[in-house]
Amino acid sequence: VQLVESGGGSVQAGGSLRLSCATSGYTLTSYSIGWFRQPPGKEREGVASIDLDARTTYADSVKGRFTISKDNVKNTLYLQMNRLEVAHPGIYSCAGTSQPWWLARSIRPSVYEYWGKGTQVTVSS
Repeated sequence: VQLVESGGGSVQAGGSLRLSCATSGYTLTSYSIGWFRQPPGKEREGVASIDLDARTTYADSVKGRFTISKDNVKNTLYLQMNRLEVAHPGIYSCAGTSQPWWLARSIRPSVYEYWGKGTQVTVSS
């Protein structure tokens, strides 16, 4: 399994970014997949997840601002981030799991087994 993120960068507060996660050896129609963030000096936290049937879950801090989606044909996961705030920066990683969807939707990092290396997001005021 390989997960490769892209799309990170530096934006001003209020701006937008779209992250992508290209997968190989991982079937998006069979398993859940999610986005996670590790802010500077803090532990990794769940941002959003999407399961095999495209049901989505979001952390409270990003509801209404971020949208997770996937393209099953391209085997690619996306995270559209709008109205970014200074509280949103960090290393964003995608991760997959073989656990059932009802467990994966907790967006707990410990549930996820396959990780990309991450992409840096910086937000300036």
